[in-house]
Amino acid sequence: MSEFMKSDVFLAYSTYACIVLMKMMLMGPLTGYFRMTRRAFSNPEDVALHAGGDEETRKKMLKTDPDVERVRRCHQNDLENIVPFIGIGLLYTLTGPNLTTALLHFRIFVGSRIFHSIAYLLPLPQPSRGLSWIVGLITTFSMAYRVLKAGLYL
Repeated sequence: MSEFMKSDVFLAYSTYACIVLMKMMLMGPLTGYFRMTRRAFSNPEDVALHAGGDEETRKKMLKTDPDVERVRRCHQNDLENIVPFIGIGLLYTLTGPNLTTALLHFRIFVGSRIFHSIAYLLPLPQPSRGLSWIVGLITTFSMAYRVLKAGLYL
């Protein structure tokens, strides 16, 4: 294993990146759970699997459901925010940041994403979800600024 991969900053990044990726991955099965329990499917072949041959039941199950859509939007928001964190966070670790500063960035981002999902799924009143989203975004931009500052060749 290279020295970089043994560094405390990289190991911290790996840990927190894994946490948010697993959280994001759990949103898919959660969407499936809501589809099954709400009997709300978006594809005719899915309806056919769960409704059998009854045409009337199939028509009722081919619908959108507010709870299913809420989980899907939460998952979409994860994709829009966690993927940039993964890329920028990796580049950030290459700049050799102080471990304490790196841990602060990683923990704030992960905490903001977990709280964002809780606020989205319960739902909690705004601005709780919006504030958690902006905290995560600012954290990612802070790491991006460090990357650009460390490697800017103009």
